[in-house]
Amino acid sequence: MKAILPLLLFCSLSYADITGRVVTVTDGDTIKVLDAGNIEYKVRLTGIDAPERGQPYGNASRKNLASLVAGKEVFVVSSKQDIYGRKLGKVWVQPSDCPSCGKTLDANYAQILAGMAWWYRYYAKEQSPEDRGRYESAEDEAKARAWGLWADPDPINPYDWRKLHR
Repeated sequence: MKAILPLLLFCSLSYADITGRVVTVTDGDTIKVLDAGNIEYKVRLTGIDAPERGQPYGNASRKNLASLVAGKEVFVVSSKQDIYGRKLGKVWVQPSDCPSCGKTLDANYAQILAGMAWWYRYYAKEQSPEDRGRYESAEDEAKARAWGLWADPDPINPYDWRKLHR
């Protein structure tokens, strides 16, 4: 039992929620967050898949995410880590147009609604039913209004783009 306790503590700490400042926006679905203890976390936004670097709308997606979170305090709800060591989570930030709102903006959702990311249907079962509905509706809205990457008559899903460029 004594040998199991440190392992349980390590596992529970490695998937904890994160509060900190966004120090890097790598692309449209990945950021780096520095917490109060100067620990840096690479965070992959869950529920979305943004265009890759070099892919059409890749830079626009990164810039849009940066406008939402760069240099700001965020709260990341995380319960998983991927095979690359990134924390997987939903990123909450204070909306820039509401200084009294607190961290009420779901940046993952905002990326989809702006047409800067796809709703990542492959991982939909890992989302709450509420988030599945919200994210799907956001993608439908962005498509209907031809926002962001949906202005392209034939946008390429990042998953398919990655397969073509390996």
